[in-house]
Formats: sequence, structure tokens, C-alpha cells
Amino acid sequence: MTLDTSASSGAADSAPGWTGAVGAPTRLVLLRHGQTPMSIQRLYSGSASNPALTDLGHAQAQVAAEQIAAQAGGKPWNFAGIVASPQLRAQETAQYVAQHLGLDVDTDEDLRETNFGEWEGLTFSQARAKTPDEHMTWLQDPTVPPPGGEAFAEVDARVAEARARITQRYGATDVLVVSHVTPIKALLRQGLAAGFELYMRLHLDLASISVAEFYADGPTSVTLINETAHLR
Repeated sequence: MTLDTSASSGAADSAPGWTGAVGAPTRLVLLRHGQTPMSIQRLYSGSASNPALTDLGHAQAQVAAEQIAAQAGGKPWNFAGIVASPQLRAQETAQYVAQHLGLDVDTDEDLRETNFGEWEGLTFSQARAKTPDEHMTWLQDPTVPPPGGEAFAEVDARVAEARARITQRYGATDVLVVSHVTPIKALLRQGLAAGFELYMRLHLDLASISVAEFYADGPTSVTLINETAHLR
């Protein structure tokens, strides 16, 4: 598969486009980690849990790496770095791409998954049954954390700090970010300038690829969400 990049090549024109941005962006290619035993069971798997990839998860990471490598070299992506969450599932996934691209994996703690507190290791139904009022409020208010956990607004804020570090370090180039569903949603929300409703309404598959672009002069652009053709 070849992605259509006619509107956003690796060497972007300096003339403003539809967003008014000038120059080339820091393009973040966002890869969610592969399957783990907890994702099979649909359990809340946050920063407090550290499962490894399953056999299928390793296979998903491998084909995602092959897909990303096939697009590398400036057609459409020319990667300057790989930055991953510290958690094992993200690190294992990132290593597959690193082998294909010949790059090292840098780790940023702020790309870790949400701390789900008392809901860690529970299903959605179990968490709702355990603390029904708190669970309902959490679904509606991004500033409310799970009991003993971390609110989505807090995750979003630390992910924004990670993004600032990445853009400052790499500048106008392409960077692979390997993380989890909530931090990736945070980067897409920031790229879209959308509300926090996105957290509950956007679905991201395991080992899916998304792309968000951030320009030094302010504009942003999201050009791909939840690409999974490589998994078929």
C-alpha cells in the first residue's frame, strides 16, 4: 500500500497551505503497541501494569514495522528518530521498527499509558460495578481521575510536554512515536484542536498507525488516523 502524500511531502513547500503554516512540520507517526494478554481480555491496562506482547502482538509489531519501513526514506517519511513509552509493550513494538530503520529507540516517560488506579486489571463492566458513580463521572469529565489514578486532562498535559520536547529536539522532520491508546489520542486531539470528547469517541486499534503534524509557527494537521491495512 502506498499512502497518498501529495499534500504533505517530507520536503514541504515554504509557501502557506490551507492551514496557513509556513515551512515543514514535525511529523509524528504514531504507532500503538501490539497485542498483550490484558488487551485480549479487554482489561484496563495502564501505567501500573507492564505486560509483554503476545505472539500475535509480536507479529502485529513486525508487520507494522514493515509497513512503516516501506514508507520511509522520504516517500513519504524520512525518520530522524524513534521515541517510545517506557512500558514493555511499547518498547518491544518500537524495537521492530528500529531494526528496520537502523535507529535507536529513545524513551520518554510522559508517553506512558494512563494510571487507571483502582480500575487497573478490571474490565469496563467490573470497574463500573465497583465504583458506579465515579466511573460515570470519569466518562463525562476529563478532569476527574479514576480512584487513585490519573485524569485524562493530566495525561493530555504531560503528553503535550513530551511533544514539546520531541519537536524541540528534532525540528521539522519525521519522528516515530510508539505509545498507547490514551497518549496517542492526546496527540491526535492536540493536532485536531478538538475537545476531550475525542477520548471516548475515537477508536484506535492495536498496532495501528496515525499521523499528526505540528508546525513551528502554530498550525497543526492530522493526516491519518487508525491505519490498519497492514494487519489484514
